[in-house]
Amino acid sequence: MAHAVDAPPPTPVEPVTEVLHGIEITDPYRWLEDQNSPRTRKWLEEQAAYTRAYFDAIPDRERIRTRVRDLLALKEVISEPWNVGDRYFFLKRQEDREQPVIVMRDGLFGPETVLVDPAQRGSGNSIAVSIAAISQDGRFLAYSVRQGGTDHSSLEILDVGRGNVLPDRLPEGFCTGFVFTPDGSGFYYSHRELHDPHPNYRAAFWHRFGTEQSGDQQTFFAGEEPNLFLGILDSPEPKLLAYTVCFTGKSPRTSVYLQEMSSKPAEAKLVVQEIEGCFVPIFVHGQLLAYTDFAAPNFRIVRIDSVHPGPSHWHDVVPESDKRIQQFAVAGHQVFVTRIDRFSTKIEAFGLDGRRTEGIPSPSDGTIDLLNRTTATEKLFYGYASISEPAAVYCYDARREDVFTWNEANAPVGPSAIAVEETAYTSTDGTSVPLFLAARKDLLRSGPLPTFLTGYGGFGSCVTPRFTAFATFLMEQGFLFAVPALRGGSELGEQWHRAGKQENRQNSFNDFVAAAEWLVAQQRSISGRIAIGGGSNAGLLVGAAITQRPDLFCAAICLGPLLDMARYHLFNFAAGWADEYGSPEDQEDFQVLLAYSPYHHVLDRVAYPAVLLISGDADTRCNPMHARKMAARLQAANASDRPILLDYKPTWGHTPVQPFSTKIEALTDRLAFVCHELGVHVQPGRSL
Repeated sequence: MAHAVDAPPPTPVEPVTEVLHGIEITDPYRWLEDQNSPRTRKWLEEQAAYTRAYFDAIPDRERIRTRVRDLLALKEVISEPWNVGDRYFFLKRQEDREQPVIVMRDGLFGPETVLVDPAQRGSGNSIAVSIAAISQDGRFLAYSVRQGGTDHSSLEILDVGRGNVLPDRLPEGFCTGFVFTPDGSGFYYSHRELHDPHPNYRAAFWHRFGTEQSGDQQTFFAGEEPNLFLGILDSPEPKLLAYTVCFTGKSPRTSVYLQEMSSKPAEAKLVVQEIEGCFVPIFVHGQLLAYTDFAAPNFRIVRIDSVHPGPSHWHDVVPESDKRIQQFAVAGHQVFVTRIDRFSTKIEAFGLDGRRTEGIPSPSDGTIDLLNRTTATEKLFYGYASISEPAAVYCYDARREDVFTWNEANAPVGPSAIAVEETAYTSTDGTSVPLFLAARKDLLRSGPLPTFLTGYGGFGSCVTPRFTAFATFLMEQGFLFAVPALRGGSELGEQWHRAGKQENRQNSFNDFVAAAEWLVAQQRSISGRIAIGGGSNAGLLVGAAITQRPDLFCAAICLGPLLDMARYHLFNFAAGWADEYGSPEDQEDFQVLLAYSPYHHVLDRVAYPAVLLISGDADTRCNPMHARKMAARLQAANASDRPILLDYKPTWGHTPVQPFSTKIEALTDRLAFVCHELGVHVQPGRSL
């Protein structure tokens, strides 16, 4: 039973009325869009105090925190592996560190050297680093330096042999392309500074080590349109650069230009012109390949002849099938892809001539992630995780055709204690939707359980089984963990994605609500004991669920969400998502967006579930104005005694790079919220 909470801090209502496509819309909290105004900052301080008081009053919080720390403290987790010659570079979170460090290993299992440690920067624990590029000979390492969860970062370069950071760097901003020259004299880059006076200027430059950036030579100009992005990739063998010019929005398209690498490059040659849809080029042993959905909704990988580059001359290396290609990687002279069928991932392998080769045996009950960068080496790195097993990193040696474990995380649970079930239910329009269920083995089929329901349903992304401390803790406490394969994802191919995008977005919300109704009807759960949660696009899903069916859910976690769909496109990079959601600038799209926009469907004097909205100043993908305005609107409208909370931190962004101690506290708060609102008394010492 939820404990009594004081009334939330008052929020002034200052209506702004406008007419959009002939429809009059009133926004009561437009003033909260101004993130830096003194009024907004004061309001955020009041909200933070209100939310903190709620969390601190939960009696089980300390017991939760103790177990959360154990579940998160996986020993020396490795990510982002790079292979250059006989050197292996990767991120590693050591047991005593708040943030991962960049490590180099000589040989697959040789001695390790810490190359970059963000803790040595003396700026607290909020700085995170990540590998951006490595020179062909392994001498230079470029790495991003990120403060908090921002999408923007600076870029620094380490001379690996000498162990010193070079004075050559890229300032705080957005780097979309970075390539070292083969001779080690400098690098090519595409970078927009954070406060650039010409924010839409897209160009590539050549920088020679030891010179001032102001003297860098422009090698390519892409344009100045707002929704244009410029990427760079290289092919070391023929010393070629490829510039990818991508236009995002309702009609995404990509062009590719080739240019010789030299200190005085010739004019770039247009090779591929405005291919519609998704088009991701890669170089493999001097050949130009591309991952694309052009004339192949479920994607294929093609080889492109630079002399005859038109689509009619493309040769399939990996053909389309009824299962969408999710990821691709190259090792040796093979291309590896993953395809997902409902909740299972499989790896397939193909030669560069298009002939299928023997794949890598892998379990079918978890998630496989291909980890290789686009540079071709003899070794393929991939991760495997399941609902009960943290991600382990495996290495496939293409030359020897054998697989071995490269890094295995310690499992804080016993895998045999968790039972899973894959089933299906019928959505509102009669569509059968796959459903993944997991719980303690002694409880999975034992009757109504407190339930946490999550999903994604957008951008063709799939939610497949992975170990998380959040789900594990809930299952330990007797929860049912449920994940439907919502339309909008691509668990059943691209047609499944299209059935939940743009004008079909409501299908995704209907699928989610129908999953909850099915669980209740089958006596797997009870309507008063269902919590839901999700972030980013899934934050929109949660917002739609609580405004369309507030009676069905007890509690909701809404993390980094989109919620005001009439104005989502006006902030940061969100206009580029029009291909997925539609654009509010288009009248027909606007009517669809407004029909489900959660912020506009909050009604006064409705009993809403407990809601925990989570965001922060640093989120430049799903602007935090969504969470701020939704918190104010729900607090004013709510007729139940359930709390509407805003957990807001200035350093929080869309990228999950919080220090280890911060992750512990944040996860503890979220679990305390769910357990408390569903009336689940936390059992101390209970583990799987």
